[in-house]
Amino acid sequence: MLHFQYVDTGAMYRAVALVSKQRGVSWSDADAVANVASGLRFEFAWDTDFLHVIVDGVDVTAQIRADDIGRGASDVSVHPAVRSALLDLQRDLGHRGGVVMDGRDIGTVVLPDAGLKIFLDADLDERARRRHEELLRRGEMVHFDDIKDALEARDKQDRERPTAPLVAAVDAIHVDTSKLTIREAIDLVLELARSRGA
Repeated sequence: MLHFQYVDTGAMYRAVALVSKQRGVSWSDADAVANVASGLRFEFAWDTDFLHVIVDGVDVTAQIRADDIGRGASDVSVHPAVRSALLDLQRDLGHRGGVVMDGRDIGTVVLPDAGLKIFLDADLDERARRRHEELLRRGEMVHFDDIKDALEARDKQDRERPTAPLVAAVDAIHVDTSKLTIREAIDLVLELARSRGA
């Protein structure tokens, strides 16, 4: 293992959506949501193999994984002011070194000079299957087609947003995990990292 810190920037946008909802702030209100984002304190803490997301001292790990908050994350992330509010924090975390950063604009906007960029992907059906199984394990009864439709809609919105759209960096290595096990995907990424001297 590399013993790098893991930073899930997608969880940060989910947290902004969650806290905005809790405060009665509309996800479409760019200024109000940016104000929420700029005031949050984030921590990421590992418990064995499980990553906890802590916001303002509160563990929101389970809450931010709800499907509606995932849609909210996509909604709030289209606002340039929200992305700007989180950008400096994300860059500060990345520039400390020894970090794996996960997000839809890391290689293109947050850390364009990163030593290794991997565009981790899988086909839509496989991503929906994985998400469906994850939600069922958590006791959430959801329909596969609903999850697939939500993922497709979020991808479309993220690709078409004018600020920091979802796109692979030109120098990113595309890794399709559709037919890989988790272990196979990890081994492949570790091999790529070690080839760059990590």
